[in-house]
Amino acid sequence: MRKIETIVIHCSATPEGMDYPLGSLRADHLKRGFVDVGYHYYIKKDGTIHEGRPLEKAGAHAQGHNAHSIGICYEGGLDANRKPKDTRTDAQKKSMLILIKSTLRQFPGIVTICGHRDFEGVKKDCPCFNALEEYKHLLV
Repeated sequence: MRKIETIVIHCSATPEGMDYPLGSLRADHLKRGFVDVGYHYYIKKDGTIHEGRPLEKAGAHAQGHNAHSIGICYEGGLDANRKPKDTRTDAQKKSMLILIKSTLRQFPGIVTICGHRDFEGVKKDCPCFNALEEYKHLLV
């Protein structure tokens, strides 16, 4: 198994109210030349957690940081006008917290939980909320 040190949170950049099934996400990533969906987990608006890329495989979600990270993406992240907005539903927030806690138990070497936007050079607001601040208490 890979050495996992970081959980990276993403949004799908989908306008609120719009569905973006995992199959569509996977197809879009394949069109971009990925070998599979780039994220390890995908959380739908109803809180359903879907497995994406197998954990044994490096993701394709945070260039330069994929080897030692797990990518979690939630459906949403844009308002109706395609502007960044924290559109997470209560179900998504609950599922994300459960998933992060489970991942921390599975990989005790994790030292960082951050958003994609927290990496140097990233020019987007993904995941449209401050993941560093929201989840830092889980790392103590």
